[in-house]
Amino acid sequence: MIIILGFFVAFAPRYLPLLFFSKRQIPDWFNDWMKYVPISLFTALVVKGIFISSKYTLVTNGNLALIIGGLVVILIAYWTRSMAMSVIVGLVTVMILTMII
Repeated sequence: MIIILGFFVAFAPRYLPLLFFSKRQIPDWFNDWMKYVPISLFTALVVKGIFISSKYTLVTNGNLALIIGGLVVILIAYWTRSMAMSVIVGLVTVMILTMII
């Protein structure tokens, strides 16, 4: 019973917007605005991971490898426009810098 209820809880937020918007024309301004949502969410997650500790305090030192890795990711994302390439290069960069620093 819990699995079935979990299915509906996970399925409803994905299906209802499709059902609602499949019969309506989405305004162009909304589509233009939604292009920025994945970028802003990804940025928020990365910044939180680098500068916020597990106790939700600002961390300004000790994360040099993560900061350099973040800068490398920004450059790779700008040049390649590929989220996958950015993540892979960023992970490898942080891994190497963590071993060196």
